[in-house]
Amino acid sequence: MTRTLIAGGLVITAAEEVHADVLIEGSRIAALATPGTQNWTADRVVDATGKYVIPGGVDAHTHMEMPFGGTFAADTFESGTRAAAWGGTTTIIDFAIQSPGQSLRAGLDAWHAKADGKCAIDYGFHMILSDVNESSLKEMDGLVAEGISSFKLFTAYPGVFYSDDGKILRAMQRAAGNGGLIMMHAENGLAIDVLVEQALARGETDPRYHGEVRKALLEAEATHRVIKLAQVAGAPVYVVHVSAREALAEISRARTEGLPVFGETCPQYLFLSTDNLAEPDFEGAKYVCSTPLRPKEHQAALWRGLRTDDLQVVSTDHCPFCFTGQKERGRGDFSKIPNGLPGVENRMDLLHQAVVDGHLTRRRWIEIACATPARMFGLYGRKGTIAPGADADVVIYDPAAEQTISAATHHMAVDYSAYEGRRITGRVETVLSRGEVVIGQGEFKGRPGHGGYLARSTSQYAR
Repeated sequence: MTRTLIAGGLVITAAEEVHADVLIEGSRIAALATPGTQNWTADRVVDATGKYVIPGGVDAHTHMEMPFGGTFAADTFESGTRAAAWGGTTTIIDFAIQSPGQSLRAGLDAWHAKADGKCAIDYGFHMILSDVNESSLKEMDGLVAEGISSFKLFTAYPGVFYSDDGKILRAMQRAAGNGGLIMMHAENGLAIDVLVEQALARGETDPRYHGEVRKALLEAEATHRVIKLAQVAGAPVYVVHVSAREALAEISRARTEGLPVFGETCPQYLFLSTDNLAEPDFEGAKYVCSTPLRPKEHQAALWRGLRTDDLQVVSTDHCPFCFTGQKERGRGDFSKIPNGLPGVENRMDLLHQAVVDGHLTRRRWIEIACATPARMFGLYGRKGTIAPGADADVVIYDPAAEQTISAATHHMAVDYSAYEGRRITGRVETVLSRGEVVIGQGEFKGRPGHGGYLARSTSQYAR
């Protein structure tokens, strides 16, 4: 059993900051101690003096190899998890998709086949319900029992993922009984489709109109509606990729009333805006995602929501499509632009920049990027913290290093960066996944297949 000693760093968890040596035995953290007070021997010593020692990031919202609009997300599980590791993320939770007319099991099996033996870091799955019926509702119970404890439904994308209120209510009622957590993409898709049709009829075809038709009020309306459906069902609800201050206000109001309502936002809503969607020469297509980017004034509300804990998690919704050959499908019709942004490699760094800029404390950085996503989705104890018994998913982070984000240097399988040219302070130096170095000395030292599938418990946060 290999023993690794990480010496002299500032260990930061959601609960505390302490200078400590960290001893790793095999794949688990064995002990922490005041620097230099223990005569530990180790096969490998990592000097973390002047650096942060933080838990590996937990990105609870990714879409590797996801089919969308006749194409597929550019990152495979192999390339996407390798890029995640470069960015200090050591666990992803991706979305297996039930195809209409098919069983949940068939969808789950298809995603296991995509990921098995390919991942550089550990991974789990949520289940997208595309077809809510008696059979799929019964299947939910079995999936929770085997570690698929969260289910995503959509009020958006009619004809693809959309579920009506009755189906959403039935799924929420089932989750109330089996301990599952319902995740909601909350936008009024039926109304949005009307606005899309009207915009195109007026000749409004550029990418910026994607943001204009997917109105903040329609995100807020759908958020309000799914909260009330969850209240009727007696179930918690987790609203994904919150982008609009009006939607956040609905979540804040529900939480003030004591309801088990939770929210996630993403770096793109904190750092990008409709100014990007309006970039000329079709460049705005790079920034088409749903929910859409909002005007800059929404950002202050989202940062405040993260500080007040009305938003608990920052995930990426990583769903990359290349500009050439994929985003270009929407030239002349913004509704045909594949929806999604690359970001799994950038999240930890961007959130550290938020610490530098004064938006977050260091502990809150770790809380929203590591600890709470692990708790929310039944992984805490193994993931999201540095403590004896936890998996040795550990990142040595240099808080003083400077870097410029660019597609020329990133490791995601996509031909642009949503944050091209952005200068930030902080950089991942070394990454361990279950005690094995996967990033070190500026090199990828991991391998496909090191990452293992994670069966998850029910939420340790939402109940």
